[in-house]
Amino acid sequence: MITSMTGFGIADGTVGAQRVSVEIRAVNHRFFNPSIKLPSAMARWEGDVREALRKRFSRGHVSLTARIEREGDRALAIDEDRVASYVQQLRALKDRLGLAGDVDVATVMRLPDVISAAGDESGDGEAADGNVDQLLAIVHDAANGLDGMRDAEGARISEFLHEHLRIIEDALARIRERAPARLIEQRNRLQTAVAELAAGVAVDPQRLAQEIAILADRMDVSEELNRFGAHIAAFRAALREQRGAGVGKRLGFLIQEMLREANTTGSKASDAAILTDVVAIKEELERLREQSENVE
Repeated sequence: MITSMTGFGIADGTVGAQRVSVEIRAVNHRFFNPSIKLPSAMARWEGDVREALRKRFSRGHVSLTARIEREGDRALAIDEDRVASYVQQLRALKDRLGLAGDVDVATVMRLPDVISAAGDESGDGEAADGNVDQLLAIVHDAANGLDGMRDAEGARISEFLHEHLRIIEDALARIRERAPARLIEQRNRLQTAVAELAAGVAVDPQRLAQEIAILADRMDVSEELNRFGAHIAAFRAALREQRGAGVGKRLGFLIQEMLREANTTGSKASDAAILTDVVAIKEELERLREQSENVE
């Protein structure tokens, strides 16, 4: 069953003495494109987390955020030493560059690390008694939740794709049924036109038959229809592939090939009924393309 590139997963657990929450969000992207945000105490494990995600997901923009959960509410504390340092530096910068305006509280309070939860430690010791395996266990749990959503969305996409493939097959069946009658009509039209232009002058029947054969070959769409059918069969086979098999890229390629056959059929048609079905097929192919872009 195909897998969507869109989903969300969350999990929590312990890393050392800290309770850690991990959220993973994924949206469609042509390649695997991770974005990882870890607490400063766990920043050294970013490479391990990235590799764990790479093994789980072959495509998509995957955003992971890990947070250390605090027990109970903590009072907020203002780091007065840091504030004083900021004010001193800002005033010195103002005087040196001749800048207008005053250094106000609002400006200073927006600067980094001015406000923190009382009792917070300075970062590197936050999870000193934990290890990367504990963090990766939480990451895998969150990834499992994400996979569940991606599988469910993949099932809906698969149903949609199968439904619109059937619409395309119905249109192809109408074209295949119409094609022989169209050739006969074109043959009769050519014979009538030649007879009118000849105005009683004898026409070489062998030459006329040759021209009719050339016209029939130029207008024959049986090869295009056969190739189109083969592409549909390959498309359905791809929908049965397992996770991580690069299905999305394969579907995109097959849609391009089907569009090429549709365009060729339309250019050779010279028939209103066939052109109507070709337009309908191209509309359905665009719907397939939009949905397949979200397949891993």
